[in-house]
Amino acid sequence: MTSKSFEFKASNLEAWQKAAVKSAPGGDVNALNWKTPDGIVVKPLYTAEDTANLPYANTLPGFEPFLRGPQATMYAVRPWTIRQYAGFSTAEESNAFYRKALAAGGQGVSVAFDLATHRGYDSDHPRVTGDVGKAGVAIDSVEDMKILFDQIPLDKVSVSMTMNGAVLPVLAGYVVTAEEQGVSQDKLSGTIQNDILKEFMVRNTYIYPPEPSMKIIGDIIEYTAQHMPKFNSISISGYHMQEAGANQALEMAFTLADGKEYVKTAIAKGMDVDDFAGRLSFFWAVGMNFYLEIAKMRAARLLWCRIMKGFDAKNPKSLMLRTHSQTSGWSLTEQDPYNNVVRTTIEAMAAVFGGTQSLHTNSFDEAIALPTEFSSRIARNTQLIIQEETHITNVIDPWAGSYMMESLTQEMADKAWAIIEEVEAMGGMTKAVGSGWAKLKIEAAAAEKQARIDSGKDVIVGVNKYKLAKEDPIETLSIDNVKVRDGQIERLAKIRASRDSAKVQAALDALSAAAESGQGNLLDLSIQAVRLRATVGEVSDALEKAFGRHRADTQKVTGVYAAAYDDGDNVGDTMEYWNQLKADIAAFADAQGRRPRVMISKLGQDGHDRGAKVVATAFADLGYDVDMGPLFQTPEECARQAIENDVHAVGVSTLAAGHKTLVPAIIAELKKQGADDIIVFVGGVIPRQDYDMLYEAGVKGIYGPGTPIPVSAKDVLEQIKKAIG
Repeated sequence: MTSKSFEFKASNLEAWQKAAVKSAPGGDVNALNWKTPDGIVVKPLYTAEDTANLPYANTLPGFEPFLRGPQATMYAVRPWTIRQYAGFSTAEESNAFYRKALAAGGQGVSVAFDLATHRGYDSDHPRVTGDVGKAGVAIDSVEDMKILFDQIPLDKVSVSMTMNGAVLPVLAGYVVTAEEQGVSQDKLSGTIQNDILKEFMVRNTYIYPPEPSMKIIGDIIEYTAQHMPKFNSISISGYHMQEAGANQALEMAFTLADGKEYVKTAIAKGMDVDDFAGRLSFFWAVGMNFYLEIAKMRAARLLWCRIMKGFDAKNPKSLMLRTHSQTSGWSLTEQDPYNNVVRTTIEAMAAVFGGTQSLHTNSFDEAIALPTEFSSRIARNTQLIIQEETHITNVIDPWAGSYMMESLTQEMADKAWAIIEEVEAMGGMTKAVGSGWAKLKIEAAAAEKQARIDSGKDVIVGVNKYKLAKEDPIETLSIDNVKVRDGQIERLAKIRASRDSAKVQAALDALSAAAESGQGNLLDLSIQAVRLRATVGEVSDALEKAFGRHRADTQKVTGVYAAAYDDGDNVGDTMEYWNQLKADIAAFADAQGRRPRVMISKLGQDGHDRGAKVVATAFADLGYDVDMGPLFQTPEECARQAIENDVHAVGVSTLAAGHKTLVPAIIAELKKQGADDIIVFVGGVIPRQDYDMLYEAGVKGIYGPGTPIPVSAKDVLEQIKKAIG
């Protein structure tokens, strides 16, 4: 039999179409198409005709436009860097974790800071009582940073730090720690996230308004280009956009548009693009849309090369998109959590097939609590197994030439480029963010996705299909927030007592003056202040004197969640449940003379508001009156607003482990202010072993990850009815 016998024939394609019609639902081949959340139609069959006219299908890795990877040999010579993103409790405990991880095969350190540090507060500030040491490590000064990196040689170990709001004192603390280890700035390697536009869209750990925040970014790019040539001055992050609900095309488009804005900012400072662009890096989320994630990473390199060509970049390194990736935290489920090991493995393989330069794999228990040493080891070994056992690394871009993947890569690129052009028409990403448009686009995508899950259209194994009859408890890590905070306050007192206060104040005054005048480099001045033992909070306050503290407008989308139930394409009895619940809420309004009213709140410094916004949208679509509390409320402020708005219930959304402190505090405060008839319910990442404690404190409903929103909405309605008799 000759090879000619196997050549593609149009008649064969026609025969396939006839065969497909026979087995396709309703005899319609188009019913086999999959429409992605991005609006791209993925066919069940691709042929050579689909790639015949693609301009970049035959490029090589390491060469423009870098679609197939930024390096010529990729993993065949050097596998991606294995990172463990971690930080919890104290600097001492986090340091012990890092050293164990490095000894067990980790190849770099990725630091997670607590929310007090992110928001520029020292641990003794009254607004952060429930946040210190939760969801990250508490860092108040260079003394904490020295403990964090004790016996970790900073001239040899690459350090990635997820920090945006308090980026100046934290990066300064890292530099001074290295100096006191005997490591000069030019030997430091790693990345500081330093991506503030993303914070205004999704994660919300900002401090200052957008304009001065962009000044800070420009100063960091300038300083690191001059003094820290091996250090990445910014990690332009799509990760948190996808975690907040963005689909892959939105994540890619907004992230690249952010990058474009940062390049403009650096050029405006008088820098040549090739002096800094080679040290810009990116950060992607990798979720369960396997094909789309691979295509996204390939398409992103193509588009970044196009963008940088537009800035007349000449150095090939300026044209390369290099990226860190992290498996999705949002895709992890509280129910049947060992399934998360499989999810993370699939996501890790997508990241590798997409050509990531470093990777963090999430632990299976992170939908419930902070990861344990046991779960972290499984997450790290997932990468080691892929690197050492599968031989995946032996082939550069193994998806190259795939009819489907090359077509999908081009479609992803075209879809994202159209969004980038829309952003440019608005005047750039700063304008798009400032108007609230970008944030609302992501929130609409999040609400649509949640509705598809709750209505059963999108299957989540163990959550809305194949559910366990009984869940076995798993061991989780718990942080004693009070103990950590007391220890931090004690260390702060010692630092303030032992330093030269006059010199510290002079350095802080110089920083305030530079922020006010726009003259001088703010990172340089921050390093000078931190050398003298100025704290994170003091440096942040010095800048706040000139810049002020940003207050975000609270908006919510409406109608998007309900649309998933109203399109007539529902699974099982979800439509009947939805309509009955709407009728029950309408009946309540008729009986009481007003609709049930809830206030959705975020307490403490937890700015992750995807869940809060989606719940607010769904409750409003069902017929509730919904108020959104501003971010970063104290329990006292929340109680006062709830009383003023005359709500029936307060819903607290929590993802950062502060529930044991903050939720009892809001209940106590409502009682103190004479409003204990207002019920409190809680949703988010809450270990089951904490449920009894919360119920004893007075919580009326707890809704963990995976709870269908209509189910929680019905329960809240019943609790309101009980409360009003």
